[in-house]
Amino acid sequence: MIWAIGDVHGCLRSLEKLIGQISPKDGDKLVFLGDYIDRGPDSKGTIDFLCSLSKTVDCVFLRGNHEQMLLDVLDNNEDPYRWVINGARDTWRSYGNMQNILTYEEHMEFFRSTKYYYIEESVEKTNGDIERYLFVHAGIRPNVPIERQDPQELIWIREEFIFKRHNLDCIVVFGHTPLEDVLVEKDKIGIDTGCVYGGKLTAYCITNDKIRQVDCTHV
Repeated sequence: MIWAIGDVHGCLRSLEKLIGQISPKDGDKLVFLGDYIDRGPDSKGTIDFLCSLSKTVDCVFLRGNHEQMLLDVLDNNEDPYRWVINGARDTWRSYGNMQNILTYEEHMEFFRSTKYYYIEESVEKTNGDIERYLFVHAGIRPNVPIERQDPQELIWIREEFIFKRHNLDCIVVFGHTPLEDVLVEKDKIGIDTGCVYGGKLTAYCITNDKIRQVDCTHV
């Protein structure tokens, strides 16, 4: 089974419950769509959990705009203002302060190794269909081949993707934009259901189209 998991944003307890519901087995794969940090109560604990999980479960970690902002500041010395107005202080508190993040080498390697997108070329679904899936944090620019996509759009785009057919030969699975419920359309599946804002944390199985959700645990 291949599961996609939406934006966690430091909601560690919800994440632990969701992984417990999925109960991944040998051969299963978990594709996390990014935004593991910021806004929620325990960004550091979330990264600890994901690093540990990846040692026993096949995991793919995509980069969200929040991981990009962290790397822009800590690796590239950019001004932190954009990160601050998007919830950085919640992450700093969980690590003690901003500079402390750099002392967690495993965590920094985790952030640096995240991918902008991931493709499953031929997924054999339980109904017999064969589909191609593209996993990405925010979405894609419609009508632009994946190899020509701007990485910044892959982690920031919203309406230009959500409200248009993208016309690529794949189903795009994405997070980033909080939705009241899972969005399932012919060409896209949106699974950020706003856990950090009091909604739910969602996992979607592309193999059989099953959904698992847990409630926000901190609001």
